[in-house]
Amino acid sequence: MLSSSVTTLASLSDEIPAVLAGHREYVPHVVAWNLTRRCNLECAHCYISAGPSESADGEMTTQECLRIAEEILQLNPSPMFILSGGEPLLRDDLTTIAAFASKRGATVVVGTNGTLLTNDRIAALKDAGVSGVAVSVDSLDQRYHDNFRHGRGSLEATTQALARLREHRMDFIIQTTATKGNRSELSRLVAWAAEQGAVSFNLYFLVATGRGARLSDLSPAEYELLLAELVTLQRQYLGRMMVRSKCAPHFMRHLHQAAPESPILNYETRCPCGVQYCRITPDGKLTPCPYTPLPAGDLRTQSFAEVWNNSPLFQELRSRTLGGKCGRCEYQRVCGGCRARALALEGDIMAADPSCVYEPTGDIPVIERAQTVTYGMHVEQGMRWSPDAEARVKRIPSFVRGVVTKRLEDYARRQGLSEVTVGLMAEVRSAMPIDFSKRKPFFLSNELDD
Repeated sequence: MLSSSVTTLASLSDEIPAVLAGHREYVPHVVAWNLTRRCNLECAHCYISAGPSESADGEMTTQECLRIAEEILQLNPSPMFILSGGEPLLRDDLTTIAAFASKRGATVVVGTNGTLLTNDRIAALKDAGVSGVAVSVDSLDQRYHDNFRHGRGSLEATTQALARLREHRMDFIIQTTATKGNRSELSRLVAWAAEQGAVSFNLYFLVATGRGARLSDLSPAEYELLLAELVTLQRQYLGRMMVRSKCAPHFMRHLHQAAPESPILNYETRCPCGVQYCRITPDGKLTPCPYTPLPAGDLRTQSFAEVWNNSPLFQELRSRTLGGKCGRCEYQRVCGGCRARALALEGDIMAADPSCVYEPTGDIPVIERAQTVTYGMHVEQGMRWSPDAEARVKRIPSFVRGVVTKRLEDYARRQGLSEVTVGLMAEVRSAMPIDFSKRKPFFLSNELDD
């Protein structure tokens, strides 16, 4: 239960291996940052219970945010910051924070409901160095979407915003949370997202936190059917748009079984929470992910490095010691279950994910990663790089740099070349593997251009 989990965390506080503090594996590659609980909408599933009645009281100041961003950049000079809310566009200093981080080497993206994305706001985000936007759409049925988000006309406003993003050549992702109400719409939503020009479609699975705890989730059997459908759609849209699940790592089991060639298996395939990923709340608490309210520390009184390196909660997650059937599962290294859902439903962050129907048999060995180099992994350069190519690859976010480095060097060797140059980078961009689609995802924008 939750109390026993907290007790376990407390007991670990004096047993943290010092070597972990500098271990390359534990790098904050991606930081989700809830800047505010204020929002112009009041979505039924909101994990942070944001809405119009929330105020700015307790939010971190601009200077606090800039100080924390600098501390993160000291640990990782090229992280990805996902600035969200609530609705982040309600913070007057959003572009100040974005520009501060982007100018210092971070890739900055913004998560929004899309309704406030005017031409002026999009232009300001681009000027601040924002590389892309994630926009939420829950249904193509206007009545359902607007009711779910408690905002009349919100679907129309969001759709108009997508047209503006295309005009400004700003890459965007479409995000949908799977519910009983939109379950039958999945294929239509994916097709619509591709028609809109999204670089990726992310299907989120509900975690019972915030207002989401009031909703009735899909059953484990329904998860299986939906994940299997998602694998089919992922294969269908390869070369045009990435299709992925979020908060349902057992998608990787489905991919491993049905589509082992999938480029999505390049990703670090176990839940990265507290290992390569974390979340900052509006009042400065650091948690493993947005759906895990259990704090690892307080950034108003502690430095980011202190919490990231020494938090007992993060150390438990890094132990990779899972409970229940997740700990016995053949797919534990490519899946591992959702830690946030285990905490929400079982009261133990290391418990088995109750949304999974798979029962380990013990008849086959533990399944290893399908790829030798995955996202988040560090790769040492194995050949000469020209100074301008070296500078350009350093601007690529750390969680994809290892994969890009290996791809570039492999390509150079196949061409009989001894050096990676900017010209070669341009060639590779035109022949990138199908997982990056015919358009570059925003995290590679401008980095492989001539």
